[in-house]
Amino acid sequence: MLKIPPLLTLIWFPPVMQFSLPPLNDHNLPYPDTMHPIVVHFVIAMALFAVLCDAIAFFTKNTRLYEVSWWNLFFATLSIFIAIIFGQVEAGLAEPYDAVVPVLNAHTVLGWSLSAILAGMTAWRFILRSRDPGKLPMPYLGAGLVLAALVFVQVYLGDKLVWVYGLHTVPVVEAIREGVL
Repeated sequence: MLKIPPLLTLIWFPPVMQFSLPPLNDHNLPYPDTMHPIVVHFVIAMALFAVLCDAIAFFTKNTRLYEVSWWNLFFATLSIFIAIIFGQVEAGLAEPYDAVVPVLNAHTVLGWSLSAILAGMTAWRFILRSRDPGKLPMPYLGAGLVLAALVFVQVYLGDKLVWVYGLHTVPVVEAIREGVL
C-alpha cells in the first residue's frame, strides 16, 4: 500500500482527507476490474443509435426519431467524458510495453478527438433542433456518418488493446511485473 508522507498530507490534504491509496490488484487496478470498457459501451451504443435514428427519420419522415436521436447524442456526449476519465486512469496504470504504445496513443488521441466531435455535433444539433426539430440538413447527416466511422475505428483500436495486447489482463500484468515484457 502506497503511503503519503505525513508532512505532505498536512500540506496538501487537510487532516480529514488523509488517506492511503489502495493496493493494485492482479489487473493492476485499485478497483476490481476495468471500468473504461463498461462506460464506453454506453457511448458507443448511444452515438451509433443516434446516427441510425437520424438516418431512419430522414428517409421515413418519422420526426419522432429525431427526438430519440437528440437524447442519445446528448447522453453520449456526457458519457464520453466519464469514459475518458476512466480510460486515462487505466492507461496510466497499464504500464504498456513497447508494442502497445502506438496503438494506445492512437486510441487516446482518437478518444479525445471523439469527445470534441461529439460535443460539437451536440451543439450543432441543439441549434438545428431549436430552429426546426422536424428536419436535419444533409451536411449534418454526413457528419453523423463520419462520426460513426470514427467510432468503429476507435472500437477496433480498443479491441486490439485488450484482445491482442492484453492490457489489464492477469497474464500480461504478471509478465510485466516479472520483467518478461
